Order: sequence, then structure tokens, then C-alpha cells
Amino acid sequence: MNSYGDTPCDATAPGDPDRKLRSLLQLGHLIGLDLQLDEMLLQIAKKATEVMEADRFSIFLHDVARDELFTTVALGMGTREIRVPANSGIAGHCLRTGEIIHLDNAYADPRLNREVEVRTGYRTKTLLSMPFYSRDARPLGVAQALNKKKGAFTEEDKVLLRMFINQAAVFIEMGQLQKARIDALEQSRRELERLDRIKTKVIHHVSHELKTPIAVIQGNVRLLKQRLRSVQDADWQTFMDSLERHVRRLSEIQKETRDIFRMSLEAEAASFVEKMVHIEEEAPAYCEMTEEMRQHWQAVKNWAGVHLVAGDKRFRPIRLRPLVERILRIAAARAPHRKIDLAIRGDYTLKLSMNLRALTEVLDGLVRNAFENTPDGSNIEILFGCEEGKIYIHVQDYGIGITDENKVSLFDGFLPARETELYSSKRPYEFGAGGKGLDLLRAKLYAERFGFSISAESSRCRSIPVDQELCPGDVSLCGSCRTADDCRLSGGSMFTLTFPPGSEFSEPASALR
Repeated sequence: MNSYGDTPCDATAPGDPDRKLRSLLQLGHLIGLDLQLDEMLLQIAKKATEVMEADRFSIFLHDVARDELFTTVALGMGTREIRVPANSGIAGHCLRTGEIIHLDNAYADPRLNREVEVRTGYRTKTLLSMPFYSRDARPLGVAQALNKKKGAFTEEDKVLLRMFINQAAVFIEMGQLQKARIDALEQSRRELERLDRIKTKVIHHVSHELKTPIAVIQGNVRLLKQRLRSVQDADWQTFMDSLERHVRRLSEIQKETRDIFRMSLEAEAASFVEKMVHIEEEAPAYCEMTEEMRQHWQAVKNWAGVHLVAGDKRFRPIRLRPLVERILRIAAARAPHRKIDLAIRGDYTLKLSMNLRALTEVLDGLVRNAFENTPDGSNIEILFGCEEGKIYIHVQDYGIGITDENKVSLFDGFLPARETELYSSKRPYEFGAGGKGLDLLRAKLYAERFGFSISAESSRCRSIPVDQELCPGDVSLCGSCRTADDCRLSGGSMFTLTFPPGSEFSEPASALR
């Protein structure tokens, strides 16, 4: 069985006038095979080297996200990836201008990227460089034939390379689309596996979290029955309070779990529908759907859509400072005994176009977590502004911080703030209230849904480097930090919400309601 380079056409002698035409016809045969993109590029480069009678041939692709030209196909240089800025060198000039560059003494040209020459140890003498495009005229990359084996590249070579690379560009674009789909499917598979792991953790932790309150309730009920035999015994109120607290905690766990499952399903359904829309848009490039297929496709999209939230999905203009002030007022009112300094810094006029419910819930959860991880005597700050067209909100606490071990799973949900044995569930906003990271998982799901990002930076308090060690909850009681400034320098966490360019709302304030 013949390999790609051993097909019958290759038997043509170098001097055969039909050799180049036959090599062009071979290109379709090569690419028509089921090749991965990298393998396809390699076969194209091999055939182009033969057709152009060049010493080497390179295919540079344009990485739009990084605005770089890169190639793993530079025959004779191994399989190393070469990357250069998209605006540098002769290849960059071709990409920017659309010009064909034909040089008989390339090394004398100031546009030559000599850094690549040094890295590869290859000296370019004659060169023919040409950009190539997608079907919608988008620049895909640059093809370069280097060092003609006999003489210099000719005008005929230009025409030949244009015919060759135009034909190859169609298949390169198809290969890129196929690779993107495969990558997207692989990413989806990993994400679904991660969500499945989260669900398993949810079930496990809910079972674990329910166990302690139920045991306490059962014990208190037994004691209550004994104590209430004598109505004069006033201690019954203490047991009743404990009973009510744990029953309340059970109700909270049930609501939190329900919300997280709901949001997980919404995120999965939204991702599924988005992928269906993308496939539907790309399908005509390969074949048209029949009317029956289109009806079934629409029915599946509608079915998936019912899993999406039925609530308000609208964006509206939000003045950030009044919203932040309101959230902090509510937090302070819920924990009047907490001695934490609160500060706000930011442009009072800054307005953000966002879903109000989502933003409020995310900020409220971040502030609550900040309270629960910051000892009395320390402080919490909220900062917001706009840089390079992106609005940001920082929620900074100077509390105990997060260990490196827990940072990995920070946004997965049901991550205990510390070892379960070291706390009993307290009221929200209490220091060490024992949260499970549900607010952070909720924030991540909202971020995915509404198009913003959430990130975290944290340094663990140097006095309590591991979860098993406890902060006393008050700077004045700390044996290591004697002042609030000491506590500020010891540890803390900053969560950042970043909104994409165009999120800033520029309508006059008089139009806001």
C-alpha cells in the first residue's frame, strides 16, 4: 500500500512539464483523506515543497486570540512550535497588508525576523511569502517557500503558489473548524464530569451536614420531655432555643441545596442550547438540514430550554455605589454586634448594565463570606472602577484567608470553611459560621450565565496556616496580631468580579429608575 509520498504521480520525473499540475491534483487526494489538522498541514507542506522546488516550506496560522503567527510545520526544523507576533517579520507584513513578498536576497531585507533565523539555525536566501484566506475573506495565515533549489522563485511560481494555497486554504479552514469542534466537545465532556463530581459531593455533604443537627434535635427532644415533667423548670427555654436553631439550619440547608441543583441544571441546559445553536449555524457549510430534521432540532432546543430559569433574565442599568451601600447596610444590620470597619471606594457615577438579581445575590454572598471570615477589630473594603473598558468590583477582607489546598476547589461548592469537628453551625455573619462555599458556587454559575468573570486572590493568616488552627475571632484576643494593622498584614482574601467591555451604562442618570 502506497504512503502519501509514494502515489503513482510521484513517479513523474523532475523535468516532466506536467509534474506541477499532477502535484496539484494530488493535493486534493491527500487532503481528502481523514487527516487531523496537524497531519493535514504536514502533508500540504510536503507537497508544496515538491511543487515549488523549494528547500523548505512553512505554513503560519493566525492565532486570533493571542494575535500571533505560529507554525509546527517548518519542514527540516523538526516538530518545534514557532510563534511570533502577528505584526512582525515578513510573514507579519504579509498578514497585515495582504501583499505577496518575493525576495532574491531575503537576508538583506530589514523585515526578516532574524530571531527566528537564530533560533532555527537556518539561513533564508530566496523567499516567496503569500497570505491565504478563509471563505469569508478572513486572514487564516501565511505560506512561505524558502530557498529555491535552482535559481530564484519566478512569476510562474507566484501563480502556482496562489493556486496551491487557495486550494489548500479551504481544507485548512475545515480542519480548524473540525479541531475547534473536537476541542469544544472535549471541554464539554470535562465540564460535565466536573459537574457530576460536584453533584456527588453535594449529596455526600448534605447527608453529612444533616446528620449533626438531626442528632442534636433528637437528643434535645428527649431531654425536653424529661424537663417538661416539671413546668417550674425554666431551663426548658434553653433546650427549645437549641432545637429551633438546628431546625432552622435544616431548613436553610434544604433551600441552599435546592438552589444549587437548580442553578446547575440551568447552567447545563444553557450550555447545551448554546452548542445546538452553534451547530445549527455551522451545519449549512457541510449540508443542508431537511425540513423534518429542522423540526426535530427545534423541538430538542425547546425541550432543553424549559430547564432554563423562568425568572427575570433582563439586564438593566445599575448604579454601583448605591447598590453596594445598600448591601453593606443590610449586612451591618444583620450583625450589629460585629465590630468590623466597612469601607467603599469607587466612582459614584459608575453604572453597570447587568441583571440586578444576579449581581445583588453575588455581592451579598461575597460580603457575607467576608464577614464570616473576618475577626472583630479588622475591616472589609469594596472597591469598584473601570479599567480598559472593563468594570471591576473588588470585595476585600482582611481575615483569616484561604489555604492553598482549599483554593483549588474554591468555586466547586460545599467546601467547608474549616474542619467540621471544629465548629457548630452558627447564624450567618457570625465569625466562623461554617459556610460550605455555596455562595461562591452560585456566583460562578451566575458569572457563566450572565457573561462576567469571578476570580480570587487570598493569603492565609500566617498565625493559623492550616484549617485545624482557629482564629479567636477578635483582633484584641489574638496572640500574634495586637492591632488592626497587624491583622491587615497577616492575611485576607479579595474576590473580583470583572465585566466585559460594553457593560458600562452611559445613559444619563435622570433616565435611571
